[in-house]
Amino acid sequence: MKTTSQHRALGLGHWSHPLLGQRVIDHAHGDRVGVLRALAPDVQGGSLDPVLKVPDTPPVAWLSPEGGGVEWTTALDTIEAA
Repeated sequence: MKTTSQHRALGLGHWSHPLLGQRVIDHAHGDRVGVLRALAPDVQGGSLDPVLKVPDTPPVAWLSPEGGGVEWTTALDTIEAA
């Protein structure tokens, strides 16, 4: 991912984004609305083992339901401000 004025490395594979903490629409999942919690690499294989190094994969948007619940991931280019 390129570093731009709206994206900068925060460490541990996480990136800044102007919509962090805001409601967004996820067009890849039926226009589901959630809160953008992180921009970070996806977890591969669902392993619960400790992460010893940051995966060398593109970051994805980590979203959570507004009232709490199970997070989901989506491509960054599929979200926009709600």
